[in-house]
Amino acid sequence: MNQSDPNQGSPAPADPPAALGPDRKLSHEEINQLAITSYQGPMHVVASHQHMQAAVAELSRETLLGFDIEKRPSFQKGESHPPALIQLAGAKAVFIFQLRKLGLPVELTTLLANGRIIKAGVAVGRDLQELRALTEFQPAGFVDLGLCSKHCGMKHNGLRGLAAVLLGCRISKGARLTKWDQPELPERALRYAATDAWIGRRIYEALSERGCPLPILVLHKPEQKR
Repeated sequence: MNQSDPNQGSPAPADPPAALGPDRKLSHEEINQLAITSYQGPMHVVASHQHMQAAVAELSRETLLGFDIEKRPSFQKGESHPPALIQLAGAKAVFIFQLRKLGLPVELTTLLANGRIIKAGVAVGRDLQELRALTEFQPAGFVDLGLCSKHCGMKHNGLRGLAAVLLGCRISKGARLTKWDQPELPERALRYAATDAWIGRRIYEALSERGCPLPILVLHKPEQKR
């Protein structure tokens, strides 16, 4: 899917009201009173090797990417599913890689191992652990926004809370139970997936503007089994 909307996302929310304050802990009710925002710019669903190569080439020209993954939800104890999507948000578009069709090709892992390009998201260590269970690679350039906000003394460290206190908006979690590994995903689910990566990129920029340290996450190679 390639949406040609010239706007790269929803209209930028106004600065968070002073009553919110990035150092406050907001209640669910306070967050729910904020206007919902979602990514409305170009989306590229990547499901073929040729498209994947073109997408990686374009993303390799970026210096900052929003990062997230999605996987099929589990409803039973002990049930687990591998990552189904990788979302990467650049300055002009969001790319959604369907891993069921692509696997985790070397071109994509090379991008994820490129230390010159910052990849920002929440709980990225856990996400990368699951990706490395598919194909071993050495990630580089990743920033965990939750850890950064915690070190800055902020009370919110998740994507939804950080969007509220830093950007004055609310992101919907209504599509989180989508079966992400299905071949065709509805528009609503794609917008949800794109929004999580896009908002991560915006949160990184907001934390940077506040002067919050944004260290690169150090990810060690797994120990070799003897």
